[in-house]
Amino acid sequence: MAKALIIGAGGVSNVVAHKCCQASEVFSEICIASRNMNKCEHIKNQIPDTSTQISVAQVNADDPSHVIDLITRFQPNVVINVALPYQDLPIMDACLETGVDYLDTANYEPRDTPKFEYKWQWVYHEKFKQKGIMALLGCGFDPGVTNVFCAYANKYEFDEIHTIDIIDANAGDHGYHFATNFNTEINLREITAKGRYFDNGIWHEVDALSVHKPFDFPVIGPREIYLIYHEELESLAKHLKGIKTLRFWMTFSEKYLTHLKVLENVGMTSIVPVDFQGQKIVPLHFLQALLPDPASLGARTKGKTCIGCVIQGIQNGKPKQYYIYNICDHEACYAEVKSQAISYTTGVPAMIGAMLMLQGVWKRPGVFNVEELEPKVFMDKLNIYGLPWQSMIL
Repeated sequence: MAKALIIGAGGVSNVVAHKCCQASEVFSEICIASRNMNKCEHIKNQIPDTSTQISVAQVNADDPSHVIDLITRFQPNVVINVALPYQDLPIMDACLETGVDYLDTANYEPRDTPKFEYKWQWVYHEKFKQKGIMALLGCGFDPGVTNVFCAYANKYEFDEIHTIDIIDANAGDHGYHFATNFNTEINLREITAKGRYFDNGIWHEVDALSVHKPFDFPVIGPREIYLIYHEELESLAKHLKGIKTLRFWMTFSEKYLTHLKVLENVGMTSIVPVDFQGQKIVPLHFLQALLPDPASLGARTKGKTCIGCVIQGIQNGKPKQYYIYNICDHEACYAEVKSQAISYTTGVPAMIGAMLMLQGVWKRPGVFNVEELEPKVFMDKLNIYGLPWQSMIL
């Protein structure tokens, strides 16, 4: 029986809280913390009757001292960080100071530079190791489950892996002309950045969304997929030896891309402050205020997601192409936890990672990405807690 502090009060936090309460034998108590107490209370009030004790708290996650104070009061066994990526380092600092294990779902990035790198967090490894505590990085779906899929294939399906293509399709329809399925600022910074991929030991860069091709998804059917950069490529290139090519692909509708191009052309996706009526505003922040709150999309989103990995390599001396993936239904997710599938596919793995840490299954001092740990135990939990996986030989 353990206590978990959940920092953040968006759609992913809602899923994490629900799922922790479905595993009351592990999570005896949770605390949902954010700047916005109303959002914390809303999540608490949506959770069905449970033996897990639920409390809420206000915290400024940008300030390590605020997080330290909350940790000191609540005394959690693990901190589950589902706040903004900008807040990873302050929360890690607080965990280091208080000696509490840490987990997040996305790597740190500076507020003023749209750059996704693990280097800022990997340098904490020795500090966490000396303190005897663990930090688990990127334990959502992508990154997270996709990393585990790759580690599983590397250990159980291949003798050598040569190419990994991580492919993410959201075929959901929320009915709006334009909206993002998770934090608008993070989402648009991610997809408007230069695309990058790893090939034969070298990182290559391409213009944003300039490389694309068709892919026929199970259940969803054919979609156009676009090459973008995602942080799991960096950690997989480091930890899975012998890989020649790593790429990440995501689907976008023509309508979405048209809106995005117009917004880019008029400067609305910029993070550079501009003068407006005597004050500085960031265009992307203003756009975020105009667009629907991603956490509100669940009730109106229909359709499915399909996220997985196409892996090529050698087994028993013969070429092999293997596809491992999950199908998730937006309406089913909303019926269960009042969130759409994008939040669900991120929140469930975060809970599972925290569970494995608390149970001592995934527990070692230092800073780790999920592909460095035993994948099969995680894969088994996915089938139990709502994200069953499938695989096929292509």
